[in-house]
Amino acid sequence: MAHEHKLEIFRGLLKFKSNTQKIWGVLIFLSIVTAIEVALGITKPEILTKTSLIGMKLLNWIFIILTLVKAYYIAWDFMHLRDEKTSLRRTIVWTPIFLVCYLIFILLFEADYIYNVYKDGFVAWDF
Repeated sequence: MAHEHKLEIFRGLLKFKSNTQKIWGVLIFLSIVTAIEVALGITKPEILTKTSLIGMKLLNWIFIILTLVKAYYIAWDFMHLRDEKTSLRRTIVWTPIFLVCYLIFILLFEADYIYNVYKDGFVAWDF
């Protein structure tokens, strides 16, 4: 009985969104981010393909960042991280982001090294 009364008080103070509204919001946000990715992939603006940042084209960095944003938002909504404690959210979200950034760093530097070895002629292109 007391629990129901508290629920009524909280319901008057907070505005709850329905699940339908949340689903439409997620669909619209993910569609916009995907549309941006597709538009950039089709048009390939010259300023983004000619500019390089840490050994990779700026357009590729934008794709990686937008993909991480989509992954975070999917985890935030569909894994219900919004309702969890801050420490759990940080553990779940920041660990994969750190590992993905570390993987990108390793792949870029190793690929650049291998490319320079083949380019300078130390090893023949026998693929």
